[in-house]
Amino acid sequence: MRILLTGSAGFVGSHLGERLLEDGHEVVGADNYISGQRRNTAFLEDYPAFEALEADVSHAIAYQGPALDWVMHFASPASPPHYQKHPIETLMVGAQGTQNALVLAREHRAKFMLASTSEVYGDPLEHPQVETYWGNVNPIGIRGCYDEAKRYAEAITMAYHRTHGLDTRIIRIFNTYGPRMRADDGRVVTNFINQALAGEPLTVYGDGSQTRSFQYVSDLVEGIVRLMGVVHHEPVNLGNPDEYTIQAFAEIIRNRIAPAAEIRHLPMPQDDPKQRRPDITKARALLGWEPVTPLEQGLEATIAYFSKLLETAL
Repeated sequence: MRILLTGSAGFVGSHLGERLLEDGHEVVGADNYISGQRRNTAFLEDYPAFEALEADVSHAIAYQGPALDWVMHFASPASPPHYQKHPIETLMVGAQGTQNALVLAREHRAKFMLASTSEVYGDPLEHPQVETYWGNVNPIGIRGCYDEAKRYAEAITMAYHRTHGLDTRIIRIFNTYGPRMRADDGRVVTNFINQALAGEPLTVYGDGSQTRSFQYVSDLVEGIVRLMGVVHHEPVNLGNPDEYTIQAFAEIIRNRIAPAAEIRHLPMPQDDPKQRRPDITKARALLGWEPVTPLEQGLEATIAYFSKLLETAL
């Protein structure tokens, strides 16, 4: 198949692009590098079937090539420091960027996939989070630019499906980690690993009792590929139901890298979710999918990646 993938230089986008290329597909990767990394595009360009398209998909997707089979919209800053630094761009890529990608898919009679997020659930009042839960989002808070952009993106995707019969998919991605994340990503996995590698205190916000679940990137990609092969238009959670407190996770990272490191507690950021764990009943039934990578194995690969980056920088 020929697939246009927005956000191809991002963390998830680069892994997905690699998998699609390994599976024998042609991939056109579009990115404007606000949060994507050029090293990821350089990596994908090693594949003859990859074509890079530098573009801000919020304004236009200037694709003039052969007919597409899929448009997969993965473009967006995804970590709080990045989308809070670029709130307007984040809203635009979720709104106009999604519409531009939908229009392109319709023009090519292609299938469409939207990368949404567990952040549509906000600071959830239901736990674990199932796809039918509508969420608890502060639309004008500092996280609202990302949360509401993705909620709108889901709404317009369903509108194109219902109005134009577009063959659509929506995935809600829960916390995902692995190699090729940005060192300044700002989320707990990269923060803790890089702080421990640098011999710095590990920063925990609040008392550390808030929870997260951590999914290794190859498990996410497997779920995405499986969803491409079924017909299902409503959102599907893709995440790991294993749940850790942030305090316990900090101790796991510290003990693997720097057992003597201090854990420092700082005030909680605004609207930081207190609990986050996916209900993956639908993914299990629909896709026969669940995460298979143990946390220890995923952390080993991720720590090795950031250790190498640190050595290269020295």
